[in-house]
Amino acid sequence: MSDFRVASPEDAEQIGLLHADSWRLHYRGAFADSFLDGDIETERRTTWAERLAVPGHTETILAEDDGRLVGFVHVMLDADPRWGSLVDNLHVRNAVRGSGIGGRLLRQAADAVVRRAASSAMYLWVLEQNTAAQGFYRANGGETVEIAPVAPPGGDPSRLNGSPAVLRIAWPDVAVLA
Repeated sequence: MSDFRVASPEDAEQIGLLHADSWRLHYRGAFADSFLDGDIETERRTTWAERLAVPGHTETILAEDDGRLVGFVHVMLDADPRWGSLVDNLHVRNAVRGSGIGGRLLRQAADAVVRRAASSAMYLWVLEQNTAAQGFYRANGGETVEIAPVAPPGGDPSRLNGSPAVLRIAWPDVAVLA
């Protein structure tokens, strides 16, 4: 059974490592192999250190089993006037996929939206190639509302493989996740 808690700056390294591992497993094909096979651990740790140092209007929630990070969700509250709060990241350690942690993290994100956001709407972007994640989000009440090009990591187009797309999946009211 996982424990959930809000992340602190001291968690940046573990979040960055899990994030890099998840990208390598699930973003291959959309992101360039040269980028994924490079030192993305450092890039992700730096990103998370910056995010957690000054969290602003965000919330990062960790799922831990016996003190070991098994998943996390990062929500940017009130990110968009129409779509609401952005689930900017939701990653679960591959070894525990299918255990319910992802659904519990998604509900933790919805709880953060209810507690802290002005709107009860929430959305996220998922790679078009990631059909398993799309199925998971739809099974949890999300609806595909838009398709767009992937923004290159760090703004560097060489980090993409071709022109991948992302789908916007939205929850007009997070109450469906309760």
